[in-house]
Amino acid sequence: MATGNHNDSDVSRTNTIGVTRRGLLQSATATMAVSLLGPASRSTAASGAQIGEATTISWQPDIYHGWPTLTRRHNGELLVVCSGGRKAHVDPFGQVELIRSRDEGRTWTWPRIVLDGPLDDRDAGILETRKGTLLVTTFTSLAYEPILRRAESLKPGAPGAWAKQKLAAWQAARNRLTEAQRKAQLGDWMIRSTDGGLTWSAPYDCLVDSPHGPIQLSDGRLLYAGKQLWKEGERVGVCESTDDGKSWRWLAEIPTRPGDSHRNYHELHAVDAGGGRIIAQIRNHNRKNARETLQCESTDGGKTWSVPQSIGVWGLPSHLLRMRDGRLVMTYGHRRKPFGCQARLSGDQGRSWSKPIIIYGQGVTGDLGYPSTVELRDGSLLSVWYESAVKGVRLSALRQVRWSLS
Repeated sequence: MATGNHNDSDVSRTNTIGVTRRGLLQSATATMAVSLLGPASRSTAASGAQIGEATTISWQPDIYHGWPTLTRRHNGELLVVCSGGRKAHVDPFGQVELIRSRDEGRTWTWPRIVLDGPLDDRDAGILETRKGTLLVTTFTSLAYEPILRRAESLKPGAPGAWAKQKLAAWQAARNRLTEAQRKAQLGDWMIRSTDGGLTWSAPYDCLVDSPHGPIQLSDGRLLYAGKQLWKEGERVGVCESTDDGKSWRWLAEIPTRPGDSHRNYHELHAVDAGGGRIIAQIRNHNRKNARETLQCESTDGGKTWSVPQSIGVWGLPSHLLRMRDGRLVMTYGHRRKPFGCQARLSGDQGRSWSKPIIIYGQGVTGDLGYPSTVELRDGSLLSVWYESAVKGVRLSALRQVRWSLS
């Protein structure tokens, strides 16, 4: 979502969930199985990419799952974290959940709750460091409070009034803390595991937030490109950790393009592009290039950054991956027709990008996206995103597609 309050204008313009074209989920087992590249694959003519069948990988059709991040561990295991436990795009029930696949995404485990605070825990990112440490990120939000106040203002039976049970549940969730305590719990949070995710630390401040979390650079440092939420100034920039994610320090602010406001920069992600070059991409909500992805670069380890510029990509937010052959892949949500997820490639360390590859284009509404991508053992790619209006899923599901490049 674009801001800490998650009032996403792309979603609000397309928030009517209509009848979908996808068939009913056939069984719990079938729901978990991805169709591998084969007879059901299709080719994107412009790129030669082979695209597999999109598949639902979340187990709970009555839970709203949103804003996932996928990573591949050094042992080959795949992990996805997301905001689960919720009943709506914005509500007080969000929690960070984790699912695993030990067979390259063919099947996924039942979700495990790894963080459930007293506020709404939202976008979740994940990274495995070279030492095998897992770092999971999230941010907390009170965006549900104005919604609840409005519901409380309506008399029973009035147009738009909530059912008594729903109103009581939201009030009970809010009242877990006092108003002052709720405000004190707002922040950008990280949890840490050194045993493969069996146990987790308490949440601690990681200074910034972005949907997909930090990255590891070739020199071993961890770099987190993001935005400071709930802090005066809401700086946009990068932080670094030199102790395997235990602590973070501010490294550099990203400059603002002339005519822009940095407050309209959101949801960054970075990649070590090789050759001493780091690139970061930004979700832009300034009037110029609105809802496009902007990009900036650093050639000094993240200490200074170029002014963000348009790369001609409508869609956001992006996730960046450096493949084993050195090419970069950016995947991003596309919240206008064709609703879905797209990808672009760069063979020159992000200096230029290919035409779009539609890895999924059958979405019904704009309430979808936030894809992230990993490279599998055989060189194919796996992308995971969230999506509403999936047939057989009442709220919002985690989805995936396996695809390959020519």
